[in-house]
Amino acid sequence: MIISKTPVRISFVGGGTDFEDFYRRYPGRVLSTSINKYFYVTVNPRFDEMIKLSYSEIELVDHCSQIKHPLVKFSLEKLGIKKGVDIASLADIPAQKTGLGLGSSSSFTVGLLHSLHAFLGDNVSADMIAKEACEIEIDKNGAPIGKQDQYAAAFGGLNMINFNCDGSITVEPINLSPNIKEDFQNHLLMFFTGKERSANLILSEQKQNITNKFEFLKKMSDSVPVFKNALEKGDFEKLGSILHQNWLLKKELASGISNPRIDQMYQKALTAGAYGGKILGAGGGGFLLVLAPPKKHQSIKAALSEYKNVSFKFSEGGSSIVLDQ
Repeated sequence: MIISKTPVRISFVGGGTDFEDFYRRYPGRVLSTSINKYFYVTVNPRFDEMIKLSYSEIELVDHCSQIKHPLVKFSLEKLGIKKGVDIASLADIPAQKTGLGLGSSSSFTVGLLHSLHAFLGDNVSADMIAKEACEIEIDKNGAPIGKQDQYAAAFGGLNMINFNCDGSITVEPINLSPNIKEDFQNHLLMFFTGKERSANLILSEQKQNITNKFEFLKKMSDSVPVFKNALEKGDFEKLGSILHQNWLLKKELASGISNPRIDQMYQKALTAGAYGGKILGAGGGGFLLVLAPPKKHQSIKAALSEYKNVSFKFSEGGSSIVLDQ
């Protein structure tokens, strides 16, 4: 039995600049961290030659060509596994079909590929798994997404991910002092908006708008090194201001990124003392991330009492194999 453990991520600034249509023309950058909410994917050989999948649905088929779940189907086809395997997934924060803004589908795909490679006896790097996950999600499945989530899940930790004009992608770890890292984590709150959303609909529009919104995206990319510099200095008020400005820019990228409910929710957080914040992921729902001085957290929680506050911590590692026997 193989079990992989793969984190989800929260992205602070630069989201949207990880589309190849953008970064082939101007360098893209994203600053994100993995958190201690995980996907677990188990892979087991079967006595018979059937393939069984257990996720939000159960599938039992004779051949991988019959599988309905596209990410599993394409992953098995890529690695040449045609029969005789049992695959199951569990998640700390289970997303349904529409997503929550934590990069869940990419974390699942990275974890699935990692488990399947281990099942075959392959020793694979984080970079290789991230590249394969991009191929499965974008090239094979046709998802209108960028490439930050796959790299965040595979590498883990707090990073600036660089999307270069030559098509290459590099992951640059951000090494904060222990005190600043703890303070940064202690400044953050995350609330569930109570609504999942169709990320693909929003991202499809955003992808179509890249040329028209190019200047907005350039500003978002350029803000990432500024955010990194402020973070290394522990200037949390400036970090909040950059988050706020990025959220205003992001709302210009597609029509469904915000809505009156989200705007009201965010305004309540600001009024209660937040420095800034943003909706995680594509927007339209999912989780609201808030950056605020710890002394203001209780008043912010009170102002947003109708929304679920989800505690989390930064995680260090990316996808890992936790059982191989």
